[in-house]
Amino acid sequence: MLVAETNAPPKPEDGKGLKGRVMKVVQKKAGAGTPSANRITLLRDADHDGRAEVRTVFIDGLNSPFGMALVGNDFYVANSDAVILFPYVPDATHLQGRGQVVVKLPAGPINHHWTKNLIPSPDGSKLYVTVGSNSNVAENGLQAEEGRAAIWEVDTRSGNHRVYASGLRNPNGLAWVSGSLWSVVNERDEIGSDLVPDYMTSVKDGGFYGWPFSYYGQHVDKRVQPTDPDLISKAVVPDYALGPHTASLGLAYSESNALPAEFHRGMFVGQHGSWNRKPRSGYKVLFVPFANGKPSGMPVDVLTGFVDGEGEANGRPVGVAFDKTGALLVADDVGNTIWHVSATNNAPATHTAAAEESNAATTAR
Repeated sequence: MLVAETNAPPKPEDGKGLKGRVMKVVQKKAGAGTPSANRITLLRDADHDGRAEVRTVFIDGLNSPFGMALVGNDFYVANSDAVILFPYVPDATHLQGRGQVVVKLPAGPINHHWTKNLIPSPDGSKLYVTVGSNSNVAENGLQAEEGRAAIWEVDTRSGNHRVYASGLRNPNGLAWVSGSLWSVVNERDEIGSDLVPDYMTSVKDGGFYGWPFSYYGQHVDKRVQPTDPDLISKAVVPDYALGPHTASLGLAYSESNALPAEFHRGMFVGQHGSWNRKPRSGYKVLFVPFANGKPSGMPVDVLTGFVDGEGEANGRPVGVAFDKTGALLVADDVGNTIWHVSATNNAPATHTAAAEESNAATTAR
C-alpha cells in the first residue's frame, strides 16, 4: 500500500483578511496546520495479519502530493501543481529521481483547493484529474478560476488535456462504476449549517454542475454577480446528496469485499468532516448501496467514533481503498493512522490500526 503524506503547499495569497485568519485558526485546531511531509510512504503486510511490518519512504521531495495511480509500470502522482510520472519498479522500496511532468495543473499563490486527485481510464490511455476551485464562490474573480472547478481528461502519452466536466466546486474522490466515472464533490460555504449538501455523482462528459452560479442543479446563488442564466439552465442535478459540510473526500467502489454481506456492491465514502458547522457533520466512513450502476438506498455508517463525547475530533477519514484480501483501508489524517476494516466470523465489521503515525491523506495499492 502507498500512502501520500501531505498537507497544503504555501499559499501566500489565500485566506487573507479577518475571515481568512479565522478560517486558518479553526482549520489548524481541526488538525490542518501541520507542514506537508511531501512524500509517499510504502507499507507492506506480507503476513496478511492486517498490520504493516514494512515501512519505507517510497518517493520524497514532492509538492503536496495527493492522487496516485499505477498503470502497468507507470506510476502517476498528482502534486498540487502537476501530474508527475515515475518508472515503477516491482518490489522496490524506494524510487529514485524527480519524475517527469506529464501535465501542469492550476496552482499559484492562492491555490485555494489544492488537493489534486486522479484515476486512470480502464484502458490506461487517459487520466482523469480533479482540480478544485480557487475560492468559495468566485470571490477572487472568474479569471482566477480558469481550468478549475473541473475534472480534466489527460492523454498519458502526449500530456494533452481538456476539461471533461466543469462547475464542480471541489471534486476529490474518483471511481469507475459500470464504465461511468463517479466523483465526490465538496460544495460551497457561508450560507448556513444546512446548505449546501456535498454530493456524489456520475460525471457526464461535457457536463456543467453549477458552480459558482448555482448549486444542486438550478438553485441560484445570489452572491455571485454577474450571474449566467444560460449556464444555470444547463446545470446537471447530482445523483446523491451526502450532507452539508461533510467534506467527503475518499471514494471506493466494491462489488465484493471482506466486510459483512450488506456492505457488498456499493460505494464507500471517506468524510473528512466539517470545520465550520454546528453540530459537526461527517467524520465517518459511509457505504451507499448500488444497483444497476446507481445508488439504491440510504447511506450506512461503516466506521465512526472519530469525535469524542466532548465533541473533539480525534480523527478525520480521507482516502479509502481495498487491500488484496478485500479489507477496507482508511487513511485518518488527524489520528495519523491507516485503519484496516474487515469482518470476523460473519460478525459486524471490526477494525485495527494497519499503520500509525503516518500523517496519511490518501491511499493506493
